[in-house]
Amino acid sequence: MTNPSRTPGPIRAVYFDVGETLINESTEYGTWADWLGVPRHTFSAVFGQVIAQGRDYREVFQHFRPGFDLTLERQRRAEAGLAEHFNGRDLYPDVRECLAQLKADGYFVGVAGNQTARAGRLLHELNLGVDLIATSDDWKAEKPGTEFFAKLIESAGCAPEQIAYVGDRLDNDILPALNAGLTTVFIRRGPWGYYYAGQPEVQRAHLRIDSLRELSSRLRELS
Repeated sequence: MTNPSRTPGPIRAVYFDVGETLINESTEYGTWADWLGVPRHTFSAVFGQVIAQGRDYREVFQHFRPGFDLTLERQRRAEAGLAEHFNGRDLYPDVRECLAQLKADGYFVGVAGNQTARAGRLLHELNLGVDLIATSDDWKAEKPGTEFFAKLIESAGCAPEQIAYVGDRLDNDILPALNAGLTTVFIRRGPWGYYYAGQPEVQRAHLRIDSLRELSSRLRELS
């Protein structure tokens, strides 16, 4: 669906969030459940409760191990040979087709999200064919902070309203991107996507889609 209340300028650049927008994070969440020593379905159930209550997903770990330090545990996992990992099998099946079509359409295409430097290297290894891959570690700024979106706008080299940002979350993606003046695209998938799809504020997104296969044609309609 399209939000008819705003008419953004012609889109010149399209940026994507990473987790649950491009990457299916089921493997990584399952690995965390294994690391914590709890059944994967239990971890997923608590994860869903935390999201539905509007709390930070990192609180999930505290339910199973009070005092859990995510940065420290990432380091311990790496030392144990179980560092964060994803590959082409974790890409949603519509990703490569979408990115290739957007490049063929003449857009500047970027990937920018709250990711570690390691995740950034893994993204580069996927050979996505995009113009830019940047992580919060690279920019020393995290969503939903204004500095993150300021750096995104600077990297695109065009006006904010000419940049579309695609994401599955209202709190980290759509609402802060709107505040930064960007054109926003909400995708309904992953735990946040399905939860936020039923929230009234999702109507503020310029576009709402269920698959990246819709994106190219929807952006043409929007412009």
